[in-house]
Amino acid sequence: MALAFGLAVSSCDLAVFGGGSVSQSDKREPDAKYVGQQVGNFLPEEWYPAGELGTTDNVTAGCYEDETPAVTAQGLEQAFNLGEAAFERKFTINSEPFKGLGPAYLRSSCLDCHPGYGHGKRQYQYKSEFGNGYLLVIYHPVDGANSDDGPYVAEVTGMPQTKAAYPFLPPIEEDKIRLDWHEVAQMESGLPLAFPDGEKYSLIYPELSIPAEAFHTSPTPYETGAVAFRLESTIGIIGTGLLDAIPQEAIREQYRAEAPYTELNPAFWDKEANDFAPTAWYTLAEGKFADGTPAPAGTKLVKRFTYAMTRASLQDGAGANAIWNITNVSRGDRHFLYSTKAWAKAMSEDPSVIAAIKADPASPYYADGTEAGIADAVLHLLDPSTDQFDNQWHNFKPEMSDDQYYNFMVWHRGLSIPRARNLNRKEVQRGKELFNKMGCATCHRASWETKEDNYWAPAILKGKDLPRYRNQKIYPYTDMIQHRLYMKNGIHGSWCRTTPLWGRGLSRANTGAEERLHDCRARNVIEAIMWHGYSKKSDAYESTEKFYNLPKEDREAVVEFINSI
Repeated sequence: MALAFGLAVSSCDLAVFGGGSVSQSDKREPDAKYVGQQVGNFLPEEWYPAGELGTTDNVTAGCYEDETPAVTAQGLEQAFNLGEAAFERKFTINSEPFKGLGPAYLRSSCLDCHPGYGHGKRQYQYKSEFGNGYLLVIYHPVDGANSDDGPYVAEVTGMPQTKAAYPFLPPIEEDKIRLDWHEVAQMESGLPLAFPDGEKYSLIYPELSIPAEAFHTSPTPYETGAVAFRLESTIGIIGTGLLDAIPQEAIREQYRAEAPYTELNPAFWDKEANDFAPTAWYTLAEGKFADGTPAPAGTKLVKRFTYAMTRASLQDGAGANAIWNITNVSRGDRHFLYSTKAWAKAMSEDPSVIAAIKADPASPYYADGTEAGIADAVLHLLDPSTDQFDNQWHNFKPEMSDDQYYNFMVWHRGLSIPRARNLNRKEVQRGKELFNKMGCATCHRASWETKEDNYWAPAILKGKDLPRYRNQKIYPYTDMIQHRLYMKNGIHGSWCRTTPLWGRGLSRANTGAEERLHDCRARNVIEAIMWHGYSKKSDAYESTEKFYNLPKEDREAVVEFINSI
């Protein structure tokens, strides 16, 4: 059984791809009269990928911003809109109500990384500017300098920061980061860079380099071992509340269905026990489930969010984490700064930092005004192990209120998926047939059922309702499992969760970008698919080879299908 091409997909609305095109301005019969009806091999429900409670009928520019019908049905529109403001507005150092930026940070706004509510755009230089959704991955490689595997360095944060508020210096100076793009000369698998009919395609990949002098940490990562770098772009955020609603028992059964045919990440699946591995579980803080059942601290849920699947619940997932660590804005359940001891030490030893604070008696780092006292305050206040709410140097208060965080969670869980398009077209129906025949749906599983959606929420939300998606049939096209593609300069850790395909065909209309894969290396759907066949070791090689051998008309049909669901 061939595994599907487990697309680690970012958003894309393909209009032109390598050597050929599918015009988005063709004269086509409008699909409005077919919506909600069975057409060819599509069921009526497939027009609504996120079910009746999660799908918006809007398929125009801006549809990624729409709230789900569940938000409206539960009377949560005001909270949704206020949460949207937290996503869109820039945080500052002192201005209410969006204060608390830094002192070290990655971006000042969530929207900077998610333009148009989608994923980030491919960049040609590393700058913290609008549209750059790139996050640095800095690690100590194992098995050679070009290895994708190895532990994160301890000197910078897991999401390394390249900005800092005066008078501090950023942990990494982004002006010294070099980002180069290279073209693949030949596929490791032997597949030619031209299809059998002669149409060519090309593949590019990024290479990062950061010199030791770019780091303002003590020690620098270079002083603790060899250093390697990878890029990861932000994942699309639409429909994540529906993914949170998938029962973990259903995910367990999906693992069991795939385990006999392929190697699954042993960190998540114990093949002998035929069950989740101990490290597949995420430990939650105190909270409550949607049905009112208490969830004491220590409650565990299986991990399902982020490329590396590091989080178990959307309410403690990537977005919940990012609103804290990207801006470094503290809140009631995050009492400490997102920083490192190595950065705190470097700042406490930097003469320019000490001199600037000494000249400002109002600074919270001023202490007794002596250089030694200032250095001691800086060292402890920037150290993440210090509880900034109650310590001998200063009494910090949460910068984001519990109500603000609640609104943000309503917004995050309430983002809809646009309805499917063009399902009435024969090319799209043919594309679906081929997608399944090639084995793509093995990883890109079409549908799930949400059942009761008994979601977990942290105690600081005080039991207030979030958008809930009971008993919805959804079509995200993901198996919620990690696979390996073995791309050149691939993803850190090698394993990557199959990213959902739903709604991605509207990315160009919403974000102005159409790149795919974890680091935006694929400029269109064709390139994304062919990266899955870069190596014969790839879990998706056989499916990619089948796609490679399709005639042009069928390749275009597969692309149209992916862009329509």
